[in-house]
Amino acid sequence: MSQLHQCRSCGSTDLTPILDLGMQPIANALVEPERIGGPEPRFPLEVAFCGACALVQVTETIPPAELFGRDYPYYSSVSPFLLAHSRDHALRLIGDRRLGPDSLVVEVASNDGYLLRNFVAAGIPVLGIDPAAGPAAAAREIGVPTVGDFFGADLARRLAAEGKQADVILANNVLAHVEGINGFVEGFAVLLKDDGIAEFEFPYLLDLVESCAFDTIYHEHVFYYSLTALEPLFGRHGLYLNEVERLDIHGGSLRLTVSRRPGASPRLAALMAEERRLGMDRLPFYADFAGRVARVREDLRALVGELRSQGARIAAYGAAAKGATLLNYAGLDHTALAYVVDRNPHKVGRHMPGLGLPIRPVEALENDRPDYLLILAWNFGREIMAQQRAFAEAGGRFILPVPTPTVTDGTAPAAVKIGALAG
Repeated sequence: MSQLHQCRSCGSTDLTPILDLGMQPIANALVEPERIGGPEPRFPLEVAFCGACALVQVTETIPPAELFGRDYPYYSSVSPFLLAHSRDHALRLIGDRRLGPDSLVVEVASNDGYLLRNFVAAGIPVLGIDPAAGPAAAAREIGVPTVGDFFGADLARRLAAEGKQADVILANNVLAHVEGINGFVEGFAVLLKDDGIAEFEFPYLLDLVESCAFDTIYHEHVFYYSLTALEPLFGRHGLYLNEVERLDIHGGSLRLTVSRRPGASPRLAALMAEERRLGMDRLPFYADFAGRVARVREDLRALVGELRSQGARIAAYGAAAKGATLLNYAGLDHTALAYVVDRNPHKVGRHMPGLGLPIRPVEALENDRPDYLLILAWNFGREIMAQQRAFAEAGGRFILPVPTPTVTDGTAPAAVKIGALAG
């Protein structure tokens, strides 16, 4: 791995650390049973603010082949909420952009075809691009042609030379993942038709800071974006920010539209002005972030400790990368939690990195009911609590870790805090 000495976007050396989450394992490096107790590499997890372009980024880089290799376990299609969200997005694009059999929709980081399959069903040509072998193979199996490679300017030029120019390029939850961000963004400029658009979805830095969602920070997420930081990055490659939409998904995200042609919408201009008003382009905005994150950790540890002292058994829901960050930072291992459940069959049977916590299928909750369920994938909290109504009706309770660790039965506001639990 390598340590950051200058901003990956603008090259400035004006970098100031704003949060240190300690030594962390790779968040998606799930551990096979036979490797439990063996060595697990850990790496510093720290983020810094660039005083020149306002980009927030991790200070250490792990090679992408280690992060997104053959055993990469994330499959988007396991989430019904994400499938519905993606279908709505695709149908809107088909109508708004009048896409048809002569169009081409490209998705970067297309995973298992969860989004592009909606265009395939409508008879619209597509191309997926994803380096993770397992998800890419799953996409091909459902009829989504997929290139197994990392996207960047070189690949875009090869595709363009083959006559592939995109009417729409989609890139959901990948803009934060790519260390060589300038080459990545250049690829969109190369691959887009003159009148084409690219749309990006990514967690919004403002929501991350305001809701103290520090667990969305892990080594795969190299960057944490504001519009202020993105404007010079895209402008450097002849692309303009045109439109933005705030989304609830993943704890607060943006859907950003860019193209070769200028034309910022009033909504985009208003949000950029709001960022300036809040001071997101200046270091003081982040001054109290580390302290608030530390309070979440201590409050969660205290809550779990209080429950355990009362004899309660606690399991967790969602073997997501964010869960690995949260549990490792809080030091909640197999001595605090019984196990983790997950809907993704590619994760079941493995263990959470750095923790020794086994991952079981969600159905395990039907026969082995813990008293509390810590929702690690809190960005899908409403969906999970709705799925687990039987658990709550049998007396189980949910713990939501951020922005403040709280307990809820899933029907009322999560307002029961530390010290307010019955003995």
